[in-house]
Parts: sequence; C-alpha cells; structure tokens
Amino acid sequence: MKKLKHTIVFAMLFPAFFAGCASNKMPELKTVEKVDLSRYLGLWYEIARIDQTFQKGCVATTAEYSLKDDGRIKVLNKCRKNTIDGKEKSAEGVAWVVDKETNAKLKVSFFWPFSGKYWVIDLEPEYKWAVVGDPSREYLWILSRSPEMDEETYEGIMKRLKEQLYDISKIQKYPQIKSDKKN
Repeated sequence: MKKLKHTIVFAMLFPAFFAGCASNKMPELKTVEKVDLSRYLGLWYEIARIDQTFQKGCVATTAEYSLKDDGRIKVLNKCRKNTIDGKEKSAEGVAWVVDKETNAKLKVSFFWPFSGKYWVIDLEPEYKWAVVGDPSREYLWILSRSPEMDEETYEGIMKRLKEQLYDISKIQKYPQIKSDKKN
C-alpha cells in the first residue's frame, strides 16, 4: 500500500493538478505563440521549479515526451530521491493539446480522471529550453535540453516570469546529473 501511495503521489509530477480550482484575479497567463510539437518531443531536464508536495525530495528530474499512435503525447517523468545517487522514481502519463491553434496549452494526466494544465509560457526559438506553468501561477517548471543552464539565460527567464506575475521567490533550483556532452 505504501508503494502505491508513493506511486500515486509521484505520478502527479509536472501536471498542475487542481490548479484551476482556486479563484484567480490575475490577468490571464500568456503562452508562447506557437509550439511545434515535433520539436518539443524528447528529453528535458528540470533546472528549477516551484516546489510541490508531490515532488518532495526529487532531484535530477527529467521529463521525456513522445508521440503516441492516437496523437496524444506519452509523458515519462523520472527523478532521484533526495540525492543524485538516490533511488530513481518514475511516473508515466499522457498529455493532449487543448489549444490546437497554438499547441501551447495542454492537459496532462497521470491518474485518470485527474488532469492538470500544462501551458508553455516561454520557449527558446531553437527549443533549447522551455518554461511550463499554469494560470494559477502556483506551478512552474524551467526545463532545458541539457542538465545545465547559464546564469544569463536563467536570469532572463526570471525577469519574464516576474512580468507574468509569478512570485519568483518560490522558484528553487535543484541538482541535475551533469552531462558529458557539450552544448
């Protein structure tokens, strides 16, 4: 039973469960103009996030997206528990586009019937990094194609998040496994 409980909790990694439930008087969160899903697919490293209970103790977090036969997106999230050398945990879910004009607004579910909003709110033109959030501004992930992000890029993202009315004091960086490849 304990394992099932941990699986369910970890399965909520990345989607903004119940985010739309709270009253939100802020202006609508702006997404990017267009997401090319074929370019967005693949492996992403989590650089920073607004901490959530379902990610407690997660470090070296990754998300891998791949296209399913039915047109939806398979989501495979992994992290290490407490340290880079900690036990690996994973959760598999599914995402689908809810705004087909931009592909920037998706829903993600790891545990039916619950789903969360997954909005791409900042995206590097070559898809080297992305920022994902939700309209409540309680959930946020900064993702990169490599396990490291230079400070200038990170600070630029922080500036734009502040302009989108995110409380950037809640954003925390977490350790990531270093890559041998040069980017």
